[in-house]
Amino acid sequence: MTPFELDFSVPAADELAALEGDAGQLRALKAVRKALGLLQRDPNHPGLNVHPYKGKTCPHGDTLFEAYAQNKTPGAWRIFFCYPPAARGRILIVAITTHP
Repeated sequence: MTPFELDFSVPAADELAALEGDAGQLRALKAVRKALGLLQRDPNHPGLNVHPYKGKTCPHGDTLFEAYAQNKTPGAWRIFFCYPPAARGRILIVAITTHP
């Protein structure tokens, strides 16, 4: 399988940068980086628990997906992404955030 190229929205890039700059979030950062790597290699990897995110669409109006960076953890980290219609082989990371 050919890996996908990851593109980051400004909010997603800012959140990743903030996570990288927070020494207290090393465990979360490691989980997010691992999930991004899995997403890049295989968006259907079972460990990501990818599913459509109901009630929201991506910036292109298509389906927005949610992937788990952490599971069964209070404030678990999630990655929201979509497939830009005009950019085959690319994934747009829309947001990297904690689960409420």
